[in-house]
Amino acid sequence: MPHADVLSLPHVRRLAAVVLTLAALLAVATSAFAAGGTTAATPKQVTTKQIQKALGIKADGVMGPKTRRALKRFQKAHGLKADGAAGPATLRALGLAGTTRNASLNSVPDTDAEVAAVLAEIAECESGGDPTAVSPSGRYRGKYQFSQATWESLGGSGDPAEADEHVQDLYAAGLYRQRGLAPWPACSQQVQAD
Repeated sequence: MPHADVLSLPHVRRLAAVVLTLAALLAVATSAFAAGGTTAATPKQVTTKQIQKALGIKADGVMGPKTRRALKRFQKAHGLKADGAAGPATLRALGLAGTTRNASLNSVPDTDAEVAAVLAEIAECESGGDPTAVSPSGRYRGKYQFSQATWESLGGSGDPAEADEHVQDLYAAGLYRQRGLAPWPACSQQVQAD
């Protein structure tokens, strides 16, 4: 049994390092909806595409860097806090008043520690926490098994599996805040069960 304990120590240390790194990164990173909160529940819910259409930009449904920049420009022009988050005041100014964030986002934890813990579980499930992991098909890459399209929509360039681990962590945190567990369907049941 001592041999099994020795093998588990690097894994535990790596997991602890990931959680601490994520917590530190999330403390300084802004994300699309971190400050947005939700308005009172109503039958109609706002989608990223609705926000993009209201901003007059390409409506691809991805809350990426271009959408956040457009939100900040809109907020500055309308005397709002320019944080790039689609909060209640911004939604009202966009003419989307009386709507709430996408319901799938309402269950996303708000604290950095909660997000870090969920991301550690996702990484463990998707790649065993290996930032250089590549799926057997080659389609999904890196610690969080990003597709190339998702990686690029988040602002990434090159191969996700070759990106620094902290960059993968930062992009995964932004993606999680935007879309919850939806980008990781194979692991979502396992993460939700914990």
